[in-house]
Amino acid sequence: MARAGFVANGAVHVLIGVIALAIATGGEGQGDQSGAMAQIAQAPLGNVVLWVLAVALWGLALWNVLDGFLEHGEGDAKEQAKKWGRRVGRFGKAVVFAVLGFGAAGIALSGRSSSGDASAQKASGDELALPGGPIVLGIVGAGVVAGGIAFGVMGVMRSFEKHMSIPSGTAGTAVRTLGVVGYLAKGVALLVVGILLIVASVRVDPSQAGGTDAALHALMGTPLGPWAVGAVGVGLIAYGAFCALRGRYEQL
Repeated sequence: MARAGFVANGAVHVLIGVIALAIATGGEGQGDQSGAMAQIAQAPLGNVVLWVLAVALWGLALWNVLDGFLEHGEGDAKEQAKKWGRRVGRFGKAVVFAVLGFGAAGIALSGRSSSGDASAQKASGDELALPGGPIVLGIVGAGVVAGGIAFGVMGVMRSFEKHMSIPSGTAGTAVRTLGVVGYLAKGVALLVVGILLIVASVRVDPSQAGGTDAALHALMGTPLGPWAVGAVGVGLIAYGAFCALRGRYEQL
């Protein structure tokens, strides 16, 4: 189920990348997970595919929960801290995959998709309304920026290889290339999302916040807009293909 979940996550990212390419060439589309799943829902047997994706993603979430509990680290306080760091990381991934699965199931049940940007803006507005909300939202934005940078570093350093049994030869080179390009593109998308959150916190304006779709449209407003969005789109397709290959080569 976890391996199927990697493939499901990859399929969603490939679709987001395709939508990004459409935006880059002047087309329309919602370039986030909700938009990708809405496209699936419109296809023949789309609801069946969405339920398959949901169950697979829940399987991957469950595997991360169990793997987190089974993390081991004996010895001094430093080793214990590393163990809990790995454990928290696993639990965080479990939440992400579970939410993605619930999103697929929700669209399959209702036939409607909610905008990721609207959800981000509503959450940001609720946060800004609280005492100290702008500060908290700014910290969240900084955390997302750090996550984007971390994705880029993992791509450049190819740290994903530690968790995979990558084959030798041309196949291995292809997997590594997809991983590097994909992680860099995912990092750029997260970096822009984090910046949008920080801007929303500074201006105390939730309309400035947004998800991946807002990040793509923000990139479109730059001097290299279509080229930048197109590059991110290609990178997200590469990331999706890499995630699918993790279903085969991940060390579970």
